[in-house]
Amino acid sequence: MISVNNLSVQFGGTPLFDHISFIINDKDRIGLVGKNGAGKSTLLKIIKNIQKADEGEVVAPSGNTIGYLPQEMISGSTKTVVEEAMTAFSEILELKEKIGSLEHEIKVRTDFESDEYHDLIRKHSEAYERFNMLEGSSIQTNTEKVLTGLGFDINEFTRPMSQFSSGWQMRVELAKILLRVPDVVLLDEPTNHLDIESIEWLEAFLINYKGAVVLVSHDRAFLDNVTKRTVEISLGKIYDYRANYSGYITLREERLDSQIATYNNQQRQIRQIERFVERFRYKSTKAAQVQSRIKMLEKIDEVELDVFDESGINFRFPKSPHSGKIILEAKHLSKDYPQKRVLNDLNFSVIKNDRIAFVGKNGEGKTTLSKVIVRQTPHTGELKYGHNVVIGYYAQDQSDFLDPDRTVFQTIDDIATGDIRPKIRTILGGFLFSGDSIDKKVKVLSGGEKSRLSLAKMLLIPSNLLILDEPTNHLDMHSKDILKNALIRYDGTLILVSHDRDFLKGLTNRVFEFRRGSIREYLGDIYDFLDARKIQALSQLELSEKTAGSEPAKKVSSNKVNWEKRKDFEKELRKMQNLITKSESEIGRLEDEINKTEEMLVQPEKFKDKVLGSQLYNEYEKWKSLLDKEMKKWENLHFDLEELGKKNPDKGT
Repeated sequence: MISVNNLSVQFGGTPLFDHISFIINDKDRIGLVGKNGAGKSTLLKIIKNIQKADEGEVVAPSGNTIGYLPQEMISGSTKTVVEEAMTAFSEILELKEKIGSLEHEIKVRTDFESDEYHDLIRKHSEAYERFNMLEGSSIQTNTEKVLTGLGFDINEFTRPMSQFSSGWQMRVELAKILLRVPDVVLLDEPTNHLDIESIEWLEAFLINYKGAVVLVSHDRAFLDNVTKRTVEISLGKIYDYRANYSGYITLREERLDSQIATYNNQQRQIRQIERFVERFRYKSTKAAQVQSRIKMLEKIDEVELDVFDESGINFRFPKSPHSGKIILEAKHLSKDYPQKRVLNDLNFSVIKNDRIAFVGKNGEGKTTLSKVIVRQTPHTGELKYGHNVVIGYYAQDQSDFLDPDRTVFQTIDDIATGDIRPKIRTILGGFLFSGDSIDKKVKVLSGGEKSRLSLAKMLLIPSNLLILDEPTNHLDMHSKDILKNALIRYDGTLILVSHDRDFLKGLTNRVFEFRRGSIREYLGDIYDFLDARKIQALSQLELSEKTAGSEPAKKVSSNKVNWEKRKDFEKELRKMQNLITKSESEIGRLEDEINKTEEMLVQPEKFKDKVLGSQLYNEYEKWKSLLDKEMKKWENLHFDLEELGKKNPDKGT
């Protein structure tokens, strides 16, 4: 349990936290919510003891461990992916070395009755018990499981960290935290670096996590699925609700409605008393009653209404210019980079008023295709644009294209023309830039402010094809809702790249899934797609990666061949997994025998007869030798399993 007591922090004389207190219980699942700048990240840093509060304290039990994932960080690691992930097991690796040293010393000694010998046995037993408790024999398996769950392929495990983007390096940092199994996990926007599949895996992992979890996230679906408690930060205060995010919204409204009703009733009562006092103040016959009313007023504990920051962006997209029925048509479109073909022979069309979601793992080509469509990157094959197609584009790194030395006002004024110019201040006000904030230079803006400014720029040029690449990464819940409502009202054609399931819900009617250079089309919105993928996973059909609608009938026979290959592969896979299960069972049996022998060795009365002591130790060595052989067998089986995985017909060779 961690106790946050009377915490206060000020920035520039303005209170960020004003004497806030709350408790993190052992198995809590807490969603920490609030507007951008409310102090969520600061609070996590204070709990982790990275930052100090002006007043108050954070009290944690002795030995309590805390894992913390910041929004951004630079790794700088020279290790491979798996080597970096394995650094999470420093304690286990130290224990392994200690156990080996103790075993060597025990083996060479013959003073079975001495206190020193018994002390060695005790230390060995304690170290081995701790090693088993930390699942020391499973670190390789656990590492591979977590890295795979977070989106890494097995053949990427041995690649250097330096070859991966900052987002993928953040996944390794997240893996290290999960592998350490700390008592409390603090995660600041973990889904920003994950695709939908990895988010769903992380959800399942955190739901079953044995410690406490505190999340900062603007992903409503993620919060709803993981958390059971919501702590809101608003204007320096916190409000604690025993519910997930959707439950918190309902409870918050109910509490405010009840509070307002109580406040209004009390105000009516106060006005009635004040009118009575005012009317009869100077009448001697009512003097006693007037004094009684005055005392009643003095005793009233006035209800105060909680004040919340309800500001949010407010806009709608301009009317789209008229376009033809066909917006885009791609034939045999491909895109190659020096080390990889990202897009391979794509064939698709986009019809007027289509609303399409681009989904898939990071690095599969979603952003690349977006850049191809907006003519920012060359390609091979054919891409035809329809009549009068005007594209509006919000890039994932859109804020990088803002001039850091221009002010907020100048950024919009530079591109505003005609009737728009007199409306610049109104447009900026709709995106929460007003007063002195419009004179801020771009380089001092936060990530959320830069995102809002980039969205504001999009309003200045009407478009009929809007392509948004991860537009919600730096937006708070309220701003995301307003953007979503604006997109629902948008009357043009929409392409959205996003991993935010709740944001995508109801916005699209087609889903393009990107997998290994190809795209596959699903009709419906994001949850229709997820349901379809789950059904396919159950029936082993989900890895069919041909572009929807582009596969000729003559390929049916090749699909049958692939199915046969998959069937043989799965048979071999089951056989290998059964052998591993049997090996793990044998390892467990041998460890039990070792533990029993150790218990006998640490009992002094057993060593009155030196022969018995020697026999026990020989038996102990026999079990250890058998365990070592079985462990090597288990490791070899896992190596064979990895090699078999490379032959998976669904992954290619």
